[in-house]
Amino acid sequence: MSTFSRRDFLKGTLAVGAGLAAGTGAPSILTAQTKTPVKVGVLHSLSGTMAISEVSLRDVVLMAVEEINAKGGVLGRKIQPVVVDPASNWDLFAEKAKQLLLQEKVAVTFGCWTSVSRKSVLPVFENNNGLLFYPVQYEGEECSRNVFYTGATPNQQLIPAAEYLMSREGGGYKKFYLLGTDYVFPRTANKILRAFLRAKGIPEDSIAEEYTPFNHQDYQTIVGKIKRFAAGGNAAVLSTINGDSNVPFYKEFANQGLRSENAPIMAFSVAEDELRGMDTRALVGHLAAWNYYQSVDAPQNKKFVQAFKAYAKKSNLPGGDKRVTDDPMEAAYFGVHIWKQAVEKARSVEVDAVRKAVYGQEFLAPGGKIKMHENNHHAWKPVLIGEILRDGQFKVVSRTKGLVEPEPWSKYTSPDKGCDWVQHKGTYQKKA
Repeated sequence: MSTFSRRDFLKGTLAVGAGLAAGTGAPSILTAQTKTPVKVGVLHSLSGTMAISEVSLRDVVLMAVEEINAKGGVLGRKIQPVVVDPASNWDLFAEKAKQLLLQEKVAVTFGCWTSVSRKSVLPVFENNNGLLFYPVQYEGEECSRNVFYTGATPNQQLIPAAEYLMSREGGGYKKFYLLGTDYVFPRTANKILRAFLRAKGIPEDSIAEEYTPFNHQDYQTIVGKIKRFAAGGNAAVLSTINGDSNVPFYKEFANQGLRSENAPIMAFSVAEDELRGMDTRALVGHLAAWNYYQSVDAPQNKKFVQAFKAYAKKSNLPGGDKRVTDDPMEAAYFGVHIWKQAVEKARSVEVDAVRKAVYGQEFLAPGGKIKMHENNHHAWKPVLIGEILRDGQFKVVSRTKGLVEPEPWSKYTSPDKGCDWVQHKGTYQKKA
């Protein structure tokens, strides 16, 4: 009869644990290491000019984490969110990103809104091999190995919006006022929009372009210019104004007698959450282009909206069960779940393993099924044009038949470039 000492037992236990970590499929013996929580970073402005938009992204990320933890977490470990406030300060975004990666040792970060904040943290994630899920529509022209972009690329928002306005059903507009906040997203977006409009035969003198700083409040002069520009009819505004400046802009637009019937605004950064702080009576009929609206009629969306309202009430968040959902919130929400699915597929929270496991992941998001691209770090998504209603919700007036493939590099400004992290090493030159 053989003897089996305590030392032999411990050796066997360690061997099984090592085999599990290596992904051999050995029986699960949870060690103290595997029971420790998985830290994830939440990097959104909770104060400053962008708080009007970003606070809700923090809230929905925490809700998604709570949902996952209620079902056991990931790989038998609970998720522990580490929330920081970069306070709409672009330099502070980089400092907080370093804190999350180097001090807190987070496995992934969910965060940023503006492109300038994303550009600020990009070197931090790339130099330290961190992983960022970025949930907001953006200007493209980027292809980072360390970022997954769950918001829209230009061909999933900007171009369809302009096409709609030029179409018969959208009003057949032939003059366009490009108005934005003065930073990288609006300027690059308008470069793409201008190239598209010129390619479609819109003359240069039928395109105007202007920018204002963050937190700009006085739009009287600018709206006066728009009024003169639109005096002859056939004019629309393409707005990339971000943050709380939208409130005085729309208010002044109405004060000067401009309405959606004579000069519609097509917004790229105004959704249900921003409309909560506005008088929507004068906004009726103005438009926005997104990939999701709270009004989407789908069972999983009704469940999502109800869950968020209940979460807000339970957590004593401002607004409680009167809170709304919107496109960036949906993109932030499914980003957490895509990461969780990739972790389970990779059987690891290590960045390199998770990155590979994200490619091709599918998820039934609140607005419908989405799919992560097989090689370019973006998502296949539907495109929806919405019309503002009196209650601050959107009526969907146009929707693509299926999912639109993401194009990080616009064919109107960079037809020679593509993004591919499988066959190429990121940005590459397309063959002629």
